Amino acid sequence: MANVLVVDDALFMCMNIKQMLERHGHTMIGQASNGIEAIEKYKELNPDVVIMDITMPEMNGIDALRHIKEYDANAKVIICSAMSQQKLLAQAIELGVSNFIVKPFKEDFLIDAVEKAVE
Repeated sequence: MANVLVVDDALFMCMNIKQMLERHGHTMIGQASNGIEAIEKYKELNPDVVIMDITMPEMNGIDALRHIKEYDANAKVIICSAMSQQKLLAQAIELGVSNFIVKPFKEDFLIDAVEKAVE
């Protein structure tokens, strides 16, 4: 099962994702509320997977993805975004994102993305 870092500035979203992960045997080993914290937590915790929002204060998910990939080219990052952020999703794909899910998402989509990332 995967150790997951959840990055979202909405606390309720982090808690929802944590509950979904735990129902399927995965563990949220940390959380961050912006891209700067995400990079720090990634280096500290070395998670199997990162689930990260795109739109956050201080540093967005695309910039954080870029930094995480520079630090660890094999990092598994799943981007969560609203459908209106197509241009940013294209950037995420270019940077090597593992997967992306569109908000609002169903639990099955999230778990499937996590499990594919750690295969």
